[in-house]
Amino acid sequence: MAYAAACVALLAVPILAQYPEGSLYSPPISSGYGNWSAAYAKAHAFVCNLTITEKEVNSKTDPSVAKQWDNDVSAEKKFEDFYGIADKLKVALLGTLREGTGPVHRSMAVAKRTGPDFLFLANAHSQKFNDIEKHPEAVTVTFQDSSTQDWVSVTGKAVTSSNDDPRIKEVWSKATSAWFGDLGDGVHTGKPEDPRMKLIEIQPTYISYWKAEVGALGFGKEVIGAIVTGGVANTGALREMKEDEIKQARSTDSSMSS
Repeated sequence: MAYAAACVALLAVPILAQYPEGSLYSPPISSGYGNWSAAYAKAHAFVCNLTITEKEVNSKTDPSVAKQWDNDVSAEKKFEDFYGIADKLKVALLGTLREGTGPVHRSMAVAKRTGPDFLFLANAHSQKFNDIEKHPEAVTVTFQDSSTQDWVSVTGKAVTSSNDDPRIKEVWSKATSAWFGDLGDGVHTGKPEDPRMKLIEIQPTYISYWKAEVGALGFGKEVIGAIVTGGVANTGALREMKEDEIKQARSTDSSMSS
């Protein structure tokens, strides 16, 4: 009923707008009418199209899906917000595909981000290296901020390094040794030269993320408004970047590290 009433109300807008100060007894105004007519048409279509038929509901017309996507922003803006979320959180779930088990995830600190690519320092004896060896193109990296509900989902391929990769010394810190330990044999010392230390580089092929665009009050307003009107709450921006965009960012943002 609320949608129907809103739709009918909008039908009256173009009639009243043609008259100065809304007076039906004054001559119609023609100048400037076309300037806002397109905006009106979009508003009318938005409200009235919410009452679509059962057969018309699909991934493009369902507002609970279509309304969330915000891919009209520039690639620069999309990657800027993506980097901002990931750099703030620093700890992610690294997912691999394990033979006979399926997807397996573990929490890991990001050692470094270079453009859209992520670097992790890991123990070469851990099972994730076996997973990556067998399924290097079936890895994921996910982040979630519980305070804002921002999240990032990365799908891509993994490349592992040898122990002599100079980047190991670059990302190693004394705190790192706490996760390896000194085995007392003079070799497995927990230092950069420890043969157990290897890098896992994740090169994304697809990225999606959601970024909150309202605070607590705005969130409540959107949710309550949606419940009352039967509409769909819109509290943030859902965006995606595909392989071509990511390759471009890898080229242009290679100096943007964290």
